[in-house]
Amino acid sequence: MKKYKILLIEDEPGQVLAISSALSSAGYEIVSADDGKEGLAKAKTENPDLILLDIVLPKMDGVAVLNELKKNPQTKEIPVIILTNLATGETMRETMEAGSSDYLVKTDYTLEELVGKIKQVLK
Repeated sequence: MKKYKILLIEDEPGQVLAISSALSSAGYEIVSADDGKEGLAKAKTENPDLILLDIVLPKMDGVAVLNELKKNPQTKEIPVIILTNLATGETMRETMEAGSSDYLVKTDYTLEELVGKIKQVLK
């Protein structure tokens, strides 16, 4: 079975640790970035199979990162799941229109449910 690589772009260390641990246990390779600019750079160099992207990030917000990813021929086909605490319909609509695969509000999902979503998207 192919080992999928997931890029986690998240600035909250506790979230990075919890999500990375859950995904590693589920058999995924995890690469992380703690700000938008670093995440965008790693998306190009690491060639992940999927990106988990927070919206509220230092240096470059998640919406800007998503727009840049979808403009670049090298990264535009990578599925992006928005994983945020920002539960506004406006932000959700904006990211879905920009090409995200899903929009998850962190407080509404367990780590097990997140792993399930990732499996669905990677099918």
